Amino acid sequence: MTIYIPDRVALAIDYFKQGYNCSQSVAMAYADLYDVDTTLLARLIGPLGGGVGRLREMCGAATAMFVLSGLEVSRPEVSPLTYPSQQLKKESYEAVQQLAQAFRAEAGSIICRELLGLNKQRANGQLPAHMTAPTPAERTDEYYRKRPCVRMVALAARLYGEWLSART
Repeated sequence: MTIYIPDRVALAIDYFKQGYNCSQSVAMAYADLYDVDTTLLARLIGPLGGGVGRLREMCGAATAMFVLSGLEVSRPEVSPLTYPSQQLKKESYEAVQQLAQAFRAEAGSIICRELLGLNKQRANGQLPAHMTAPTPAERTDEYYRKRPCVRMVALAARLYGEWLSART
């Protein structure tokens, strides 16, 4: 399968700037490869943005790569295996670990709050409520200037494209 990665990266960034979250933007940039409706995919993967439900845990852009890799390794054209196959689970986990390692190597982390510089936890290990409030931040020029989210979306879209290209 030949894909032009810069186009996928640009598409992911465009989705993000339209207001989709990080996870949706990366996944939707590759949805056509899996014959998945982008509206359905946006609904399914939407809760994973903001570090999963804005909890600032696993980066949503990275999570989108993992979801896409699950679609890839289980495609009937790629594998005759179907779930609950132990081998298919292993291949899926290997893909996630490869993608996570690549993302971590370039971004420094796969944890949203670390990428955002929100590492200040309370003594009980919880983040302050204002850091995990469910209301997403307004998309303004200031938002884009101070947050690395566009870069993380671009990175995840590129890394997934590279991983996918290396498989063929």
